[in-house]
Amino acid sequence: MSCLNVTTLAGALDALAADPGALVLAGGTDLLVEINMGHRRPTSVLSVTRVPELRSWAHDPSNATVRLGAAVTYAEVMEHPLAGLLPALAQAARTVGSPQIRNTATVGGNVGTSSPAGDGLPVLAALEAVVHLASATGVREVPFAEFATAPKRTVRRPDELITAITVPVLTGWQGYSKVGVRNAMVIATASTCLAVDEAAGNVRLALGSVGPVIIRASAAEAFARASVDFAERRATADTVREFAALAAAAARPIDDHRSTAAYRRHAIGVLAGRLLRRAFPNG
Repeated sequence: MSCLNVTTLAGALDALAADPGALVLAGGTDLLVEINMGHRRPTSVLSVTRVPELRSWAHDPSNATVRLGAAVTYAEVMEHPLAGLLPALAQAARTVGSPQIRNTATVGGNVGTSSPAGDGLPVLAALEAVVHLASATGVREVPFAEFATAPKRTVRRPDELITAITVPVLTGWQGYSKVGVRNAMVIATASTCLAVDEAAGNVRLALGSVGPVIIRASAAEAFARASVDFAERRATADTVREFAALAAAAARPIDDHRSTAAYRRHAIGVLAGRLLRRAFPNG
């Protein structure tokens, strides 16, 4: 197995053009585990950890967005000022593995792997992020909702590299929550992100680990938009219960070695109800 380290974005794109079958290595927290366990046997690996363009981020106040380079780590997301701009993503970052993992794992790697259990992915779905892709022949942008097509399957072409993720900065409350088989260093059994967009007057809810891709609970979102009091941050107990039921109904879980489908569906309802109550505490 060959490993190529590049230090420029142009060099990375040229390398992918020459060898589209190369596996891209950013943090490697998923890839190296799969290699060590024998689940993958790549013939070549392209390391992009030293590309400065991928390791930076920028806040655009005029457009109310943050552009995260694909190699920005979850440890960086946890710290201010990023944590203040993207609080739900910072909450999700705190649940990613151990401190050692968070110092290595990258946002772009989480997006590229596209596991339904990825902690950052429900947040990016709820915030309606955009994935930036580049190749030696051009660039394109893909809405996050259209990027993953199945577990660990995406629309990224073999010669393309994820360069950045643009995330809208919302003015309303937002939060992330998950459950697992223990309290820390755990893959999500079920996860949720709720984001209030005060400017648009709506509530966004994304569900993780309960379907082949991240799910937006559209019926629950529509119900919340019509039922909560945005000005007073008020939601009645009946509203919270119905919202939780609609969120659970949107889940498409399976039974596996980590949980039953029934438990996952129940957990989604509990998590969604709690997040709505935190967003609208006056009930």
